[in-house]
Amino acid sequence: MKLNINEIARCFNLPVNTLERWIRQGRIPVVASGTNGVFDVNILKKWAASKKLPFSLPTTSPAQEQTNEGSEALLTAVVRGGLHSGLSGTSVIEVLESATGCVPGFSEPERARFLEALMERERLTSTGMGKGVAIPHSRTPLSGALEKPMIVTCFPRAPIDFNAIDDQPVFVLFLLLSTSVKVHLNLLSRLAFCVRDNEFVSFLKSAPSADRFFSKIADFESRLEKSETL
Repeated sequence: MKLNINEIARCFNLPVNTLERWIRQGRIPVVASGTNGVFDVNILKKWAASKKLPFSLPTTSPAQEQTNEGSEALLTAVVRGGLHSGLSGTSVIEVLESATGCVPGFSEPERARFLEALMERERLTSTGMGKGVAIPHSRTPLSGALEKPMIVTCFPRAPIDFNAIDDQPVFVLFLLLSTSVKVHLNLLSRLAFCVRDNEFVSFLKSAPSADRFFSKIADFESRLEKSETL
């Protein structure tokens, strides 16, 4: 079976522009590139399995998918947001400004509004969760500017004093962008499960590649789902 790029985007639950970037980077197997690219489903299934990425032929309409959005997978959200290293900045506002520049699909006005929303949240209380991890987010969902929720993972060039709960400088930020309160709480819970684990935090300190990072997220999310069924 062969599908076009829009259909494959639904299989991965990713924006089309993410797949277009992967095509340009030669990261994903494709029969024909471009907006009307053609993909071989069997080849993609094997590729997704090797990368531990979720891939399934959609059985629901886009409207039904929106209804089920509260169960958004953590892996899908972090793949959508991407991993970004070497962010500039020596203060909270500077590193958040760099981080918002990594959000895919945002216009400059949207980035500016998101940065202000993040800083408003930081003025209430720091999103530094301890262990060198921060999870910046806005106080309200970004349903108007965002089609799908995502988590943008950012590593600053140097740890930042984030006024964290344990006073440790922050070496990794997970920008959490949600489309609803339900989505926000679901993703925050799944991400918290990961960062509470010292093994996961130690892994983050090793400056992992994107592929290794996504694989680790898949592993921890699988552990979480198994624990929820016990």
